[in-house]
Amino acid sequence: MPQDVRFDLPFTTPVSPHLAYARDRHLLWVRERGLVRSRAGFEEYRSWDLAQAAARTYPHASADDLTVLMNWFSLAFLFDDQFDSARPDRADRIAEVARELIATPLRPAGTAPRVVCPITLAWTEVWGHLSSGMSLTWQTRFAASWGRFLVAHCEEVDLAAQDLAGKLDLSAYVGFRRRTVGIHHSIDMGERSRGFEVPPAAMAHPLMERMRDLAADTIGFMNDIHSFERERRRGDGHNLIAVLRQERDCSWEEATGEAYRMTTGCLDEYVGLEARVPDMCDELGLGDEERARVWMGVEAVRHWINGNYEWALTTGRYAADKDGPVATAELSGRGSVDDLLTM
Repeated sequence: MPQDVRFDLPFTTPVSPHLAYARDRHLLWVRERGLVRSRAGFEEYRSWDLAQAAARTYPHASADDLTVLMNWFSLAFLFDDQFDSARPDRADRIAEVARELIATPLRPAGTAPRVVCPITLAWTEVWGHLSSGMSLTWQTRFAASWGRFLVAHCEEVDLAAQDLAGKLDLSAYVGFRRRTVGIHHSIDMGERSRGFEVPPAAMAHPLMERMRDLAADTIGFMNDIHSFERERRRGDGHNLIAVLRQERDCSWEEATGEAYRMTTGCLDEYVGLEARVPDMCDELGLGDEERARVWMGVEAVRHWINGNYEWALTTGRYAADKDGPVATAELSGRGSVDDLLTM
């Protein structure tokens, strides 16, 4: 089964000691904010164990910050599951809510949303916490990455509504997946989780940009492999294995093998570029304190590659053998039991 596929990562990353404490507070929060409304929805959501994902990808966050980061995770994942292929008209509502989510970081923190539903209200609250103490430079960078992710999500919904999601060629899919996986803004949030910022000159350097892109590709392809059986059951063509099988007219097994080779190729290239970071710092003339912040930025990338990988091996979100209300919803094309786009 693809969820069991293992990768040989050349580094390990820690897990937050605040996991249990933050998880309890987070699960209470999602119920109180109406992000899970039914018992089936709550049980499905709890099986995803997004709390573990946050604890692995942001291991140095304080207990309170880790709770808020978990809350943020819930918004992105639950929003991603709101599309119902049986109701293509719902794509318009998804686009409307996405525009509101994009606008929130561009307004003064705490500004009431113009489009009101559980997800927009919760995001306004969460952004007020996550933006606190971060520079306008960081907030603008995060907003840009977040916006690209949400626009790509809407494009994915449109493709699915037109039954075109599985018809992208490989080159187009790779570029599209880099945006839909949402890793750039997630790495940005690694800075917020530890209260530092990568020097702008380093962040804008081609080496760092390429490393972030490779991290997005590695994580996106790993997720495609681990979630393949679930997505195949749902008829979701937005998956590297499905794209490879169509383009190369090969078996599912051969497509999975090629997806694995592509993933390890991205990871190997990333590791090779990591070794060039000291030379980049020399080139930019960075001092010791700036170099330390660059390295914490590299660690943020590592936390995401390894942390997401470890979470993906066990999360119920990628399980292919579910039954009951959640399976019924997925077979109809909707990943979430509860409607979160209306009050």
